[in-house]
Amino acid sequence: MEAEIKIFSSPDELAARISGEIMDLITKNSKANRETFIAVSGGQTPKVLFNKLSESPYKEKIDWNKLHLFWCDERCVPPDNEESNFGMTKHYLLDKINIPLKNIHRIEGEIDPGREVKRICREIKSIVPIVNNLPEFDLCLLGVGVDGHTASLFPGVQLKNIYDNVAGIAEHPFTGQKRISLTYDILNNSKENLFMVTGNEKEDIVYRIMSERDPKPKYPAAMIGGAGKLKWYLDEGAALKINGTEKSSSVPKSSGK
Repeated sequence: MEAEIKIFSSPDELAARISGEIMDLITKNSKANRETFIAVSGGQTPKVLFNKLSESPYKEKIDWNKLHLFWCDERCVPPDNEESNFGMTKHYLLDKINIPLKNIHRIEGEIDPGREVKRICREIKSIVPIVNNLPEFDLCLLGVGVDGHTASLFPGVQLKNIYDNVAGIAEHPFTGQKRISLTYDILNNSKENLFMVTGNEKEDIVYRIMSERDPKPKYPAAMIGGAGKLKWYLDEGAALKINGTEKSSSVPKSSGK
């Protein structure tokens, strides 16, 4: 199965499309008497998405009581630190919508990372449905760095202290900053992984990932796929080197193993 690629004229248009898909997903699950389990990322592009979700019509039409929100990764900093992924999400989305506190499952970056890995893994496993012996998110929203990393899965860097194949501790290869990240296994067990990529500075890494044919990809973002849906939503800047590709791509999906 191949990845689906869509190119949008602007980050705002991209964010509107994803907001609509999230609204439809939560509505569909709610009608089936199911809750929805989504893991989100940090970075600049999610800010545009979170702003969009906090506006009409999404703010009013989404049943936030039916959404459980998690994070794909978090820096080991307090929630009020400017580098906190949770803090960014709180500012751009959570403070503007009526989502129950019990439905917000943040990674507590301010406590000892070894203890927090175990705590958040247990919380995820107690709430998210288990499929293939792993929690199965409905949707993981991911980004990609200029080095090809996604979540806090960096090229050439192995997660440490992995607990129950759900999450582990990462170290940034240059700064040494510690982070907590979901594993390849759990991301690849998601029903859908959706990459949101914007900006000219990403055009080169997007092209490299799309062009890679190595059965053992060197870029972590190229190792995401698994059995679920895989989508890459790009603005025109990020798609400069692959423009002309719209509805599907020859990019193979990796198992991430």
